[in-house]
Amino acid sequence: MTAMGSIGALAHVLNEGRPFAVAAGADVVILPTASAFSGAEAAAIQVASLFEALGAKVEALMNTSRDSSDEPYFAQRLRDADFVVISDGSALHATSVWRATPVGEAIRDSRSVIAVGAVASVFGDVMVDPRGGAPTNGLGYVQGLVIGVGGSDEQLARTRSLLGDALFAVLGQEGVVHFDGTTWRAITDDVVTSRGTEVVAL
Repeated sequence: MTAMGSIGALAHVLNEGRPFAVAAGADVVILPTASAFSGAEAAAIQVASLFEALGAKVEALMNTSRDSSDEPYFAQRLRDADFVVISDGSALHATSVWRATPVGEAIRDSRSVIAVGAVASVFGDVMVDPRGGAPTNGLGYVQGLVIGVGGSDEQLARTRSLLGDALFAVLGQEGVVHFDGTTWRAITDDVVTSRGTEVVAL
């Protein structure tokens, strides 16, 4: 899994070809679930343009409601794709749509997930509630890191105090972290990682 702070960070990663490279003809599925309230179709088009420029084959799945998370075709496409790209938006909406559904299970089983923006928080055992920065239950698809994106100094301090010794990474606009199945690492410098009040290396 790769998590990044913004669509700009995604464009940079694709241009640099690390921590992953997208070959011409790669099968890319875009899931704009988290963008349902802000414009799922527009979000999908924005993400698709970046991958189509590399010659990838792109399909957007309009999985914006819990009912559509039971769609067998959606689940199969997510499992078959070379890359699954989750567009930015409401982490809470995405969690409620995916939890304990075939689509949610397919995201967990996907070969390579790319999460953009605040929605990246939902994939760990613990997610950060964007309404106030308190830790809450994530989907548990990856372990070892709590991911946050932005917030005021006061809110981030509250989140860190509530997380205790949990490893917490805050992604800036250009922040990128990557999980290879065993280890998390920061791909760019725009990532601040802490345990409690102490800043630590990832």
